[in-house]
Amino acid sequence: MALKELSSLEKFLGLKKHNKYSTQGDNKVPVLQSNNGPMVGLLTVCSHLVNEAKRPELLGTSTEHRAMVHQWLEYRVTKVDGCTREEAKTVLKDLNLYLQDKVYLAGNCFTLADALMYYGLHPLVVDLAVHEKEHYVNVTRWFDHLQHYPRLRHHLCPVVVLRNRVYISGHH
Repeated sequence: MALKELSSLEKFLGLKKHNKYSTQGDNKVPVLQSNNGPMVGLLTVCSHLVNEAKRPELLGTSTEHRAMVHQWLEYRVTKVDGCTREEAKTVLKDLNLYLQDKVYLAGNCFTLADALMYYGLHPLVVDLAVHEKEHYVNVTRWFDHLQHYPRLRHHLCPVVVLRNRVYISGHH
């Protein structure tokens, strides 16, 4: 999955030169082969790509903002990647609560944290039934917003999100 994410991130960032990637270890940690030697790890490689694209705002616009972005990137790698179905429910529940009054994960603008969380959560969200998406309404809102963000989705299939809740009642 990480290699497709990196390819999509390159396209999103508008990078023309496609890099050589490989993976290492059982966890398939991405490795970028650069002129200065290998760069190892999803966060390291993605940060490098953002800098290469001259888009530093995606890493944060202040010291505090950069720390928030980094915190969410770490959350993605430590909590989302490789999580079980039960762990995924906890991740979605926590994220749903966090996004209750937010549009983006770190501050008031789109960052690399949003992009990588979107890529990481896609396999979880695509498998949710309609009633489950309604249970995680804030995650679903955030996810739907991001999947329509220009050039972000690339290799991922769109996730259908119902905009109007339908309730069945005995009253007509």
